[in-house]
Amino acid sequence: MLGLMQLGQKRPRWVAVTLCATTLLTSIWTEAEPTTLTAHPTLLLVVGAPGEVEFGEAFSQWAGQWEKTCRQAGVKLITIGLETNAPATDRERLEKALHDESKESAAELWLVLLGHGTADGKEAKFNLRGADFSATELAAWLKPFRRPLAVINTASASGPFLAKLSATDRVVITATRSGQEQNYARFGQYFTEAITDPAADLDKDGQTSLLEAYLIAARRTAEFYEGEGRLATEHPLIDDNGDGLGTPPDWFRGIRAVKQAKDGAALDGFRAHQIHLLPSVAEKKMPPALRARRNELELAILKLRENKTSLPEDAYYRQLEVLLLETARLYETKPPAAR
Repeated sequence: MLGLMQLGQKRPRWVAVTLCATTLLTSIWTEAEPTTLTAHPTLLLVVGAPGEVEFGEAFSQWAGQWEKTCRQAGVKLITIGLETNAPATDRERLEKALHDESKESAAELWLVLLGHGTADGKEAKFNLRGADFSATELAAWLKPFRRPLAVINTASASGPFLAKLSATDRVVITATRSGQEQNYARFGQYFTEAITDPAADLDKDGQTSLLEAYLIAARRTAEFYEGEGRLATEHPLIDDNGDGLGTPPDWFRGIRAVKQAKDGAALDGFRAHQIHLLPSVAEKKMPPALRARRNELELAILKLRENKTSLPEDAYYRQLEVLLLETARLYETKPPAAR
């Protein structure tokens, strides 16, 4: 749930009352009987060409961790790149899988790319067994999608994918900030580990969000290079507001970006923090329609907060009151009994 208590230092009495009510009402969902979710995410895992044996072993190990996580979460898993004697190439299977998944409209699709990448200054590519695919081609394959998307490209030279794939209701994470960072990327290992690591739950809400996994993986990547006394050759980025610019991990304090872009561009992270592969018990109990509306309200509150300095104080709190009261009413809604 959104950390509403951080919205401002000076709060009228009604704001404090609403905040307390919202916090207390959360317990309704925590104590409720489980409800059956109507939509589950799909994770499309693509394992690229290994290049060298040691890299292939690493990619296979990471893939095994993702498979275990998906079983634990009850998530539908589609794996491409580990099959032998497949009737189609990896590229053909990926394109078909994306075409099939584009027909869904509710739950998120996670597209996780484990492997190597290349870039020549004009186009970045992800290396498959057989023909590779480019950022431009993947953008075209994803264009029909209307469902929420999370694309995590952990490959070297993955930076150009961010601008190409950026879109509304889509989170894009890359292991590098440019196509020139072409050395083997370790970010994939740390991201794979972080997605189920309780220590990655930075806001201690019982679940690790996509944003939190990104931040922890980026931190551990940086620690690797510092510990080895080596110059870092990968600098992750995240984009979830559709502007294609991305926000680096060192701009965040906790789960919130605190630095400001020179051109005033909006910061990322809000939407990514609402996406969880392994949601908490309380999150699972919230019906999908209410969860979707809750997410909309949280985003509206956070965007309002970002614009606080440009608004008269009274106007800011009036708008905040409307959003907080509706959020509180959502949590007052009695959850359905388990079937």
